[in-house]
Parts: sequence; C-alpha cells; structure tokens
Amino acid sequence: MELTRRNAIILGAGALLVSGMPMRRSAAATSEEAIAAFTGGAEIGSGDIELIAPEIAENGNTVPIEVSSGSAAEILVLAMGNPTPNVATFRFGKLAASRAASTRIRLAGTQDVVAIAKLDDGSFVQASSTVKVTIGGCGG
Repeated sequence: MELTRRNAIILGAGALLVSGMPMRRSAAATSEEAIAAFTGGAEIGSGDIELIAPEIAENGNTVPIEVSSGSAAEILVLAMGNPTPNVATFRFGKLAASRAASTRIRLAGTQDVVAIAKLDDGSFVQASSTVKVTIGGCGG
C-alpha cells in the first residue's frame, strides 16, 4: 500500500476513532472468579453477616433480599446460578450508622444467593440462602 496523504488521513481518523471508544471491562465469568477477585484469595469464615432472602420466590424478576453486618466495610452479593453472578456490592464508611442494605434482585431459577462481607479488620465472612424460584427471571 502506498502511503499517500489521503491514506494517512484515513489511518489517523481510524486511530482517533478507536482510541475514543470506551473499553469494556470483562466481568468475572464464574462465581468462583468473582469471589476470588473480591477476597484476593483469602480464606472465608462465618460470623458477622446476615442474609435474609425468601425461601420461595413466586417470581424470579423481583426477589427481595437484605444483608447486614455489624462491622462490614463492603458486602458482595452473588446469585450463584445466574449467567452473570455479580448482583451488587455495598460499601460502608467508618461513620455509617447502619451497615445494612436491602434491594430486589433477579434470579434465573432456583439457586443459592451468597453474601460475602469484608470486615473492618480485613477478614471475610460469608452467609448464603437457597431461594426456590417458581418463575425464572432471566429469560426463563
């Protein structure tokens, strides 16, 4: 290819266009990868975390959950059976009056919902609950 003025302008415009495109971060493909990314490979115990989820959900599109901890800096919520397991990450400051959150999540079907908390001392604790879904929420 001969480098002419026209070709140089086209190549420059193409490079400018590509550099201005937003880069998509790759999400963790599996729940194990999401947990490893959150904990950095640290051991997960049990203790200062509570996860409240219904035992049976009539509709997987809106499943109410609540998570709370007395000393959590962050809480990660995962739906283990969803195509994209990351549901939410809640971050709490040192002066937070309450370290609790509630939301509604979408579940593809009957599965475990897991909450992992990073405590102020750097340790990790986990709670889980199995939710039976009668009508799937992720295209089911």
